[in-house]
Amino acid sequence: MSEASAAAAGVSAGQPNTPRRGIWGWMLFDWAAQPFFTVVTTFIFGPYFVSRMATDPAAGQAAWGYGIAAAGFAIAILSPVLGSIADQTGPRKPWIAAFAVVKIVSLCALWFAAPGSSLFWVVFFFSLASIAAEFSTVFNDSMMPRLVSKADIGRISNVAWGLGYLGGMIVLIFVVAFMAGSPETGKTIIGVEPILGLDPRLGEDARATGPLSAAWYFLFILPMFFFTPDGGRGMPLALAVRQGLAELKATIGEVRQRSGILRFLIARMIYQDGVAALLALGGVFAAGMFGWSITEIGVFGIILNVVAIFGCLVASRIDTALGSKAVVMVSLVMLTVATLGVVSTGPGYTLFGVLQLPGPDTGGLFGTPAEKAYIAFGLLIGLAFGPVQASSRSYLARSVTADEAGRYFGLYALAGRATSFLAPFMVATVTALTSSQRYGMAMILLFLVGGMLVLWPTPYPADRAAD
Repeated sequence: MSEASAAAAGVSAGQPNTPRRGIWGWMLFDWAAQPFFTVVTTFIFGPYFVSRMATDPAAGQAAWGYGIAAAGFAIAILSPVLGSIADQTGPRKPWIAAFAVVKIVSLCALWFAAPGSSLFWVVFFFSLASIAAEFSTVFNDSMMPRLVSKADIGRISNVAWGLGYLGGMIVLIFVVAFMAGSPETGKTIIGVEPILGLDPRLGEDARATGPLSAAWYFLFILPMFFFTPDGGRGMPLALAVRQGLAELKATIGEVRQRSGILRFLIARMIYQDGVAALLALGGVFAAGMFGWSITEIGVFGIILNVVAIFGCLVASRIDTALGSKAVVMVSLVMLTVATLGVVSTGPGYTLFGVLQLPGPDTGGLFGTPAEKAYIAFGLLIGLAFGPVQASSRSYLARSVTADEAGRYFGLYALAGRATSFLAPFMVATVTALTSSQRYGMAMILLFLVGGMLVLWPTPYPADRAAD
């Protein structure tokens, strides 16, 4: 996600030593990163992989889920280690640059994912891009305490994620309007030929989202490199490795004595798994369930992103007025209801058949009543998935002191990724064992509800718990 505009978010005028262009450069990193998650992972390339590259949707969802799980496992093992080492070596930009190269090359390789290609290599390059994207985000986020005051984090976090969704939505609209042609007519949703002669019958419209996301990322991370302050102790790498690992070990031992913060981190570890899996697999599920085309998936994504921007703006005010915990809990309830609705909806019915939705396909986008019900549940997801992540970040920021913020945000990154492979792995495994996308997606409910139950008795701010 991206960090919001200093002006739009109401950043304190007294922010020391950080020029406005530095804040904007930092924000634009996440603006640059979001299209990968929007058009590649969730709404365009992922559904194409499941519905057209694989032999059947269940097999495709399983393969895609295992790819996400493999990337999550690597992220869980390495991100806290790399983050601690980076704290010692100082500057974050060299790390971001190195992973940017990996991400850009991997995304460009997705162009070769034609129907009939090896699923293994496609999943491999997608997973590699996912790993590089997450590692880059860890280092970019770790710059935050030096750039943004603690008092403004609640507002900034939510407006920030809204800005990120705006960037992703712009790219998604471009793909739907100018690249994603109908296999039957060869025209896009606005009735024009796909740009650059992209052939939808060969999946070129979906495959091109990899290079497109790579180009967007390269262009918009440049201001961060040019304008955003970066620095640190500059310790030699070998010494930094030893010191970084020692600091990580000490912080893990310390947090065990701070029960409120520990409970919050465990809760986030659980529910974030469910949130991430829902975002990564929601479009894939719809493609297999209703046979949606790239155009329909893209329009669905645009709808969700528009709602997400609104949700983040509203949550930015609620976070300030009622606190981060209220935003996180309400968001988790909404996501649970939405997930239950999604997995209970199929052709001709919703709520597991309790509510029948008969009626012919009227043609056009989302032509059946069941598809419209799916869209309604999707609106709840759109409203909640930005605030639950943005206010989780401000929850921790208000629970630690400025001096320890760096260490605890490193632990926060660990908590968000330590088991990030588990939910996609369970979705993929249950899907493969049952040959049912519905049963696989239902596993996400375990993580959302489990996280809520752990978070409910957690104090806010989390450091109010007695040690």
